[in-house]
Amino acid sequence: MTEAAARSWLLVDAGNTRVKWALADADAPLGQWRLQGAMAHGLLDTLIDEWKTAGIAPTRVLAANVAGGGVRAAIEGALRVCAPHASVEWFASVPWRAGVLNGYANPAQLGCDRFAAAIGARALAPGQAVVIANCGTATTVDAVTTGGTFIGGMILPGLRLMSGALARNTAQLPQIDAGTALPPTFADNTHDAILSGCLAAQAGAIERAVAAHGGAPCIISGGAAPLIAPALTVPARHVDNIVMLGLQAALLAGGMDDTC
Repeated sequence: MTEAAARSWLLVDAGNTRVKWALADADAPLGQWRLQGAMAHGLLDTLIDEWKTAGIAPTRVLAANVAGGGVRAAIEGALRVCAPHASVEWFASVPWRAGVLNGYANPAQLGCDRFAAAIGARALAPGQAVVIANCGTATTVDAVTTGGTFIGGMILPGLRLMSGALARNTAQLPQIDAGTALPPTFADNTHDAILSGCLAAQAGAIERAVAAHGGAPCIISGGAAPLIAPALTVPARHVDNIVMLGLQAALLAGGMDDTC
């Protein structure tokens, strides 16, 4: 076993609904992980047991957190037990990292998950302009230029939030899951009409961004991506876990803390 292979990286994406993680050997190619998992926020008191059972004991940790202090504290507690000697970095949006220039007016205000997703997209499509649609609790649609500049994007309610807001006043809450059948554009009942309208709004935002970015290729990710992608009229590459791919790409690029 090489010295690099003896080292492992824990990648953590703490989103608004779930905490996802992946364990990768330090010399593994992008997206090749030894194991991965996810946990709802309400179950984080079992995170230590989960990581112990999985044998997670990384030498280095890179974590992106947009879920607040309580979730960060739960992750830190698990790391103290499972990875007491690991080098831990909380990923943040900085002016430049891993080939991506942060063009936000105030770079530090860019959500760290969006910056990580941009780095992941850049690693998957080097030298190309790209639109990144990350469809979770919120849907974010961002753009990176051919030169690697993150130029900004848009944020809108995610598919569940959007449909839920309408359904509260109609008592017709759609069940939106991976296996949900797509309704026709002009639905003949309120339940399907809500879902059709929300899918059209999500797809329309993504298509508008693609058009505004010169027809750039689109990468779509997030829990609602399997529902939204078929509604698109532009080509889109479905990529799971774009944020964690970005975290791994950031470590593979070096910089920051490369001592482990």
